[in-house]
Amino acid sequence: MQAARQYPQRADGKAALIELQRAVKVYGGGAASVRALDGIDFAIQAGEFVAIMGPSGSGKSTAMNVLGCLDTLTAGRYLFQGVDVGNLARNQRALLRRHFIGFVFQGFNLLARTTALENVELPLVYRGMPARERRRRAADALGRVGLSGREAHTPAELSGGQQQRVAIARAIVTAPDVLLADEPTGNLDTGTSREIMKLVTSLNRDQGITVIMVTHERDIATYAPRIVSFLDGRIASDVRNRDAA
Repeated sequence: MQAARQYPQRADGKAALIELQRAVKVYGGGAASVRALDGIDFAIQAGEFVAIMGPSGSGKSTAMNVLGCLDTLTAGRYLFQGVDVGNLARNQRALLRRHFIGFVFQGFNLLARTTALENVELPLVYRGMPARERRRRAADALGRVGLSGREAHTPAELSGGQQQRVAIARAIVTAPDVLLADEPTGNLDTGTSREIMKLVTSLNRDQGITVIMVTHERDIATYAPRIVSFLDGRIASDVRNRDAA
């Protein structure tokens, strides 16, 4: 398990890794404007595993994009490790993404003509890491997701579940503080979905990675000890799941 990181302390003494304060996101203008986030307050502590649910248009994907620094708020504040992300320049937000956040998407987003190892290496290439070191780290990440021996396989030579494992290895190869998973089982069958969720759960439990997962599937959300439901740009419920799978 990685050593615990130090985060700014909240008034209640707990470490606040991520916090949205009166967060508002508006798309468009005038009568056609859409208030995707409508003044939400939301905090996530280091080491949590949180599932975000809600119907289409509820604001869950917008919240995920904001948390991943892929979009910015119209009003309110987004704090990451106590830093107001809204005050950062674009290149600073890009560095925050690159060094602190890992992404897993429904569609895997792997490069089709490159091997599993090369796909996992990619974030380290952007960091300018020497080839030998990044290959070592990429191989280690593939081993952590159960794909040792598959380093030379291209996506076409891997099953859907294996491709998602490659995507997860790519997300964790940089040792991120946060793993953002957007419908990570959306393209997988039931059995494979369970395997992927056991992997995600182990990354959170055994390696201390904070996991924030968007899903519309209730059975997938039950793997998380905390479930937050969005509706019409607001948080409809925020509950502890005592029966986390």
